[in-house]
Amino acid sequence: MMLTADTKARAADGGIVPEVGTRLITKSAPPDDNEVLKWLGPAAFGHWAELRNWIEKFYPGVFAPDWLYGGENRGWSLRYKRTKAFVTLIPEYRRLSALVVMGGAEREKFEERRYLWRPQVVKLYDESKTYVDGKWLTLSISSADDLHDVTELLIMKRSTPSHSSSRPEPSRKASRR
Repeated sequence: MMLTADTKARAADGGIVPEVGTRLITKSAPPDDNEVLKWLGPAAFGHWAELRNWIEKFYPGVFAPDWLYGGENRGWSLRYKRTKAFVTLIPEYRRLSALVVMGGAEREKFEERRYLWRPQVVKLYDESKTYVDGKWLTLSISSADDLHDVTELLIMKRSTPSHSSSRPEPSRKASRR
C-alpha cells in the first residue's frame, strides 16, 4: 500500500483513504507508471501521460525525467530539467499538478501576453510569490484547457523546434481566447 502524509479517513474495511491532493511518500523507490495510475486515477493519469508524451515529442532528447523525493511532506515528483528546471510534475491523489518556475524573461513574456491567458492563470500568476529564481506557479491539470495552459507556459520558457504545431492533441473551445 502507498503511504501518504495526510491520511484522514478510513474505508469501511479499515484501510486508509487519502484525501485528494495527498502526495506519494513511500521512500523505498520512485513510483512506476502502474503506481502513478492507481494514485492519480484514470482521468488525471491521462493528462500525466499526455503531458509526458508532449514533452518527449516536442523536446526530443532535451530533458531527462528525474524522480525527486521531497520527504514526507512533499513526496515524489517528476522533474524535467536540463541546466534549469523546465517543469515538475506532481502526482497527487486523484489530482495532477505541474510546477513551472518563471524567471525574469518568462515573466516579461507573460506580462506582454497577459490579456491572452485565462483569468485563473493570471490570478495564480499575480498571487504567486516571487523568489530570487522567479515565480513558482503550481497549476492543477484537470482538463484540456488546463493542459493547454501548462504547455503554453512551457513553450514560453523554451520554444519548441516546431512551435506552430506544438499544441496538445485534445480539442479545445476556439472561442475561449
